[in-house]
Amino acid sequence: MRYLRFKRWLTELLAASGALNAVYFEEVRRHAGVDAAHVYGGLMAHLTAWCEHHNIPYQGVPVGTIKKHATGKGNAAKEEMLAAASRRGHAPVDDNEADALALLHWAVETQET
Repeated sequence: MRYLRFKRWLTELLAASGALNAVYFEEVRRHAGVDAAHVYGGLMAHLTAWCEHHNIPYQGVPVGTIKKHATGKGNAAKEEMLAAASRRGHAPVDDNEADALALLHWAVETQET
């Protein structure tokens, strides 16, 4: 069900926005365990298939690239990512939201879409 809900969410996002020029996602190379790796692989499979179906370009961005863009350090700690988001005027609820905001800023500032 997790993957079906994810696909439905992507479709709702596309409908609400009218169009998506590109999808950028955090490219994780190390997982805390086997279950995390399996979930990530399933989400990646659905995301890439969905993007291909809708002719939307997609790109994974390494975690270190996102962190370096946000803080100047590719191995920044969660607290540093939260602080970087705050400096940009955001009030993220947690480190995951701070990471997502950092990825958004990376895409806006470095990509031509």
